[in-house]
Amino acid sequence: MEVDAENPKCDTKAESLSNVKRWSAKKKSKVVLRLIRGESLDSISREVGLHTYILEEWRQRALEGIESSLKIRENDPLSDELDKAMRRIGELSMENELLKVRCRSKNPLRRGRSKR
Repeated sequence: MEVDAENPKCDTKAESLSNVKRWSAKKKSKVVLRLIRGESLDSISREVGLHTYILEEWRQRALEGIESSLKIRENDPLSDELDKAMRRIGELSMENELLKVRCRSKNPLRRGRSKR
């Protein structure tokens, strides 16, 4: 069950945020952006009611995500070659399976009736 962070029954914003049992990605990203902008970890921790190690973990994961998303190359020639090779492997595997079935048949070399 998720408690809304904007609960009108709470007196302060900090009190309402500390009642959140499960944080959505959107709420986490708002907190992480505040950390990245330079706000104090301790003050944010007190405000949202979470331990500093949790906030640091969120920040670290966010930075890793940013880094990995920036590493992705568009139109990577190695990726294109790999895709082409994987398609060829698939074709060869299918051909190999068909040949195995044919070899297991009664007359594997017979192609049809002789024209004599």
